[in-house]
Amino acid sequence: MRKWLEGRVLENRAWTETLFSLRVESPALRFEAGQFVRIALDMEGERIARPFSFVNAPSDPVLEFYGVIVPEGPLSPGLARLQTGDALYVADNPSGFLVLGEVPPAEDLWLLATGTGIAPFLSILRTETPWQRYRRVILVHAVRLASELVYRDIVLELQSSRKQFSYLSFVSREIHPKSLAGRIPDAIRDGRLEAAAGAPIAPERSQFMLCGNPGMLKDAAAALALRGLCKNRRRTPGQITVESFW
Repeated sequence: MRKWLEGRVLENRAWTETLFSLRVESPALRFEAGQFVRIALDMEGERIARPFSFVNAPSDPVLEFYGVIVPEGPLSPGLARLQTGDALYVADNPSGFLVLGEVPPAEDLWLLATGTGIAPFLSILRTETPWQRYRRVILVHAVRLASELVYRDIVLELQSSRKQFSYLSFVSREIHPKSLAGRIPDAIRDGRLEAAAGAPIAPERSQFMLCGNPGMLKDAAAALALRGLCKNRRRTPGQITVESFW
């Protein structure tokens, strides 16, 4: 049976009018980088909960979650209004299979995210595992507007400290000189993603982890399948690891 841990907000950072991050002080919680947990508020006599991926590494005692405000949603507007010291609830049973323990070895690890889907990858990148297992680690983040390219401090720190690390961004609704245009699946199909990363996509050398909106997950997996990659399953290992809790 799930138990709820009471946490306290240490910081609520508003990145844009619709994007926010919560840093939360909570009783100790064990999880693997890439997993998610349900967080909740008591609203009108009911506990409302939704899954959020961890942004922090498992070794960091301060929990961090990255979210988007869904205007008509039952929970996200309330979370975005929380202030320092306010209470919220965190389930004691993190779960999910978007973890490196489920991913086979390869030369290149590609992390493809849209929007808040970058969260589990930031957690993974803050551990030692990807740097020990892969020769190259490529983070790809697609957003609508350049202002949504968040957590730049972490990206810049990784660029300066990890020679294996590459970062690519996509901006779809405006021109941004440092970003590619359009969508990730299209860039896989037309070769722009490989060209920008300087790394070929091939079943014998590539592993892909995908997180984000369902359209990207479906279309990117289909584009990769045309290149000979297949879904990664425990019984039949492949090159595409996807998990969506949307």
